[in-house]
Amino acid sequence: MTRPAKDFFAPLAVGAPAPLRDIPARPSRAIHFFDPGNEKMAAKVPDMVGTVDVLLGNLEDAVKAENKEKSRQGLVDIAKATANLGSTSGPTQLWTRVNSLDSPWGLDDLVTLVTEIGDKLDVIMVPKVQGAEDIHYVDRLLAQLEAKAGLDRPILVHAILETARGVANIEEICGASPRMQGLSLGPADLAADRRMKTTRVGGGHPGYLVRQDPTRDDLGVPQYDAERTTYQQDLWHYTIARMVDACAMHGIYPYYGPFGDIKDVVACEDQFRNAFLLGCVGAWSLHPVQIAIANRVFSPSVEDVAHARRVIAAMGDGTGAVMIDGKMEDDASVKQCQVMVALADELAAIDPELKKQYDAIELEA
Repeated sequence: MTRPAKDFFAPLAVGAPAPLRDIPARPSRAIHFFDPGNEKMAAKVPDMVGTVDVLLGNLEDAVKAENKEKSRQGLVDIAKATANLGSTSGPTQLWTRVNSLDSPWGLDDLVTLVTEIGDKLDVIMVPKVQGAEDIHYVDRLLAQLEAKAGLDRPILVHAILETARGVANIEEICGASPRMQGLSLGPADLAADRRMKTTRVGGGHPGYLVRQDPTRDDLGVPQYDAERTTYQQDLWHYTIARMVDACAMHGIYPYYGPFGDIKDVVACEDQFRNAFLLGCVGAWSLHPVQIAIANRVFSPSVEDVAHARRVIAAMGDGTGAVMIDGKMEDDASVKQCQVMVALADELAAIDPELKKQYDAIELEA
């Protein structure tokens, strides 16, 4: 029997906090991954608070089996020792990626983290989500653990799309629980599961392209051997677009995942910008250099914010149409501009440099 709609926002355990009815729009341009069991990485965490929107203690793929418990305990220690990290009031959110639900470590990850540092943990990222059943399992377990820990707010859940089945079930995953915060693209595992012929982690592929039609000679004969321009396409466009639609439908947030070639900062920026333009709100960072790229790309430009504010001011009550710089702007334009301005306001609240740039627009207006 289907669960009654009126019960959807009731706690799943006695004493657990009430589920959220709306997921807060907290800036999360860069989700920076670190291994809590790596002493060198762990030592850098306190200095990164306030410089990145999200710090994520990674317990899954990048951690060797013999180091799983060390990394889990490392995250507990870091959370307890680091001021202003995590919870709803801190400048930097604290997330974790736990081990997969079919692993020997996934259950212990959830039990330990929620009971030990649940008051500081904002989001739990669940890898290799196949369908709503995975979210239902985590949802019920988290409610029980929150009640045991005496938490007063629910920990949110973020699913990674890493399997073809997960993509096929994307809408039901997004709507499986009020805890759902968002989705991330997991390109490497997804490529393997789909049997895609690429070994890259994110990004495009030079073999996935379209080619210019052959030129013709004076008699109109195609010159098949002549040089023809090629254009590399995006392997992930379909998946990202589907992810954006599913998240928008359910009021949660889509993210680009990892870009594996750390040194190719140009291609990384291009890929992040494509995701931003399609509707993603952030991306993963595997190296500090990618934090700056994500912060820049997933923040509206000063020019775009200035234009958006002009359109909103000119449209008044939002009805009718106006001409600005030779372009027609109407009610649909206002809606687009309101998205841009709302994001700028959210980012200005946590980023002093951006606030300075956006405030300068007001002075020039």
